[in-house]
Amino acid sequence: MEPAVEPGRVGSDERVRALHEEAFVRLDAEDTQRLIGAGAMASWDGFAASWEDLGDDRYMADGGRYRRRRYAAFARKGAGLVRKAHQPHYQSRDYNPLNGDVQRWFAPVSETIAAHPVTQAIFALCLQSIDAASGHEAGHAVPWQVEFHQFRIEASSGEAGRPTPEGMHRDGVDWVFVMLVRRENVRDGVTEIGDADGAPLGRFLLQAPGDAVLLDDRRIRHGVTEIHPLDPERPAFRDVLVVTFAAP
Repeated sequence: MEPAVEPGRVGSDERVRALHEEAFVRLDAEDTQRLIGAGAMASWDGFAASWEDLGDDRYMADGGRYRRRRYAAFARKGAGLVRKAHQPHYQSRDYNPLNGDVQRWFAPVSETIAAHPVTQAIFALCLQSIDAASGHEAGHAVPWQVEFHQFRIEASSGEAGRPTPEGMHRDGVDWVFVMLVRRENVRDGVTEIGDADGAPLGRFLLQAPGDAVLLDDRRIRHGVTEIHPLDPERPAFRDVLVVTFAAP
């Protein structure tokens, strides 16, 4: 079952309704650009270029060397988010059977990107959406604990890229926002959505920069199929931003 809201027609009320009824909502690139605003979009190129400078992920229990990333943690304070001191990313094996139960120290997100207009606009969009979907009134905002992940998944003729090597999963948080930043010389990488028991609810491709999905991690499992190079002689990769929100 696809979400009730069609990409390209997503306003505030529609987002909240889809999150209530379907537990996820898709945003196409046009939606995202409109929602984060022309001012932020004017600096999109600099935001996207930061994915060229990610650190290696040395914690892959499958032995793969196909993932690069940077990471930062924030906490809601008042109307906005405040960056925390750099910390490890941790997930229980209950949620990540491949890489769980390990404190994983990744290269930190740069201060420039943490404060970037696109980042701040995405934070505002997500907070408005999940506060409304959670039924919280103004002045009673949840002090969300937020994690910000920049991912690059690479593929070659000798090794497929695995965006979610743990398979269909939950992240163990309340809400997850995933946005495509760039696809270069790759095929596949299809996002798959399932209910809490794994029954399929939808499959779609995040293809254009800004295509995104916001989902209720308590009710939804999600995963992404492997990526493969179109031309094995050229670099092939998929860049995404993942932002998670957990109530303390």
